Amino acid sequence: MRAAVISDIHANRQALEAVLESIDASSVDEIWCLGDIVGYGADPNDCVNLVRDSASVCLVGNHDLAVTGELQLDDFSRGAALAARWTLDVIGDSQLEWLSTLSSKAVVEEVGLFHGSPRDPVWEYVNHTLLADLCFDSMRTRIGLIGHSHVALAFHRTETELATGDARRDNDSVDCSSDSWLMNPGSVGQPRDGDPRAAWLLLDTDGGTARWQRTEYDIAGAASAIRAARLPDSLADRLQYGQ
Repeated sequence: MRAAVISDIHANRQALEAVLESIDASSVDEIWCLGDIVGYGADPNDCVNLVRDSASVCLVGNHDLAVTGELQLDDFSRGAALAARWTLDVIGDSQLEWLSTLSSKAVVEEVGLFHGSPRDPVWEYVNHTLLADLCFDSMRTRIGLIGHSHVALAFHRTETELATGDARRDNDSVDCSSDSWLMNPGSVGQPRDGDPRAAWLLLDTDGGTARWQRTEYDIAGAASAIRAARLPDSLADRLQYGQ
């Protein structure tokens, strides 16, 4: 199985369309989405429609849950809360209903999928090795895929050693045919690792390999759409810096 793994789209239509075009050229069998389809960006309906039509598996993220009403906006930053309120005003009934059907975790092809982490699929950020070790202890599959942090990374643990982990750059690859792995594809719509290009992961479960990918997209167009929607300028400005 060759799966393209995407996460943290955040209603960035320009980035999502570019990534889907790259995925289409990569001969994958399925697309798996780890959640946060909406939030921050200006095209929630288009992004929901694109993911709904293209992904065979899709999780719900914390920003999606804010829009469906399952999480309180008091738990979010000011910019995130403003974007969620705006999204509620513009999202369509069918898109909102579909988001409400999604779960924050799944198992596909013996791979665990989580928006946040195996311990807390909604909220936990797995961004250092201590947390990764705790997640490995609770994970029931050998490989886990996580989103939420907007940073492309991989954590690895053998039977005799503690977890190690590193951020991953464009075209980095790992042999994940043995041992335990937690991998984050990075963010499609709002990367936070200093690389503004949209991020995604190509996972080959049969071959036991994973390769991180970056895709150029129309950042200026996405930023203009955010400003036209009168969302906070900071949400537009940060796109060009990958922060």
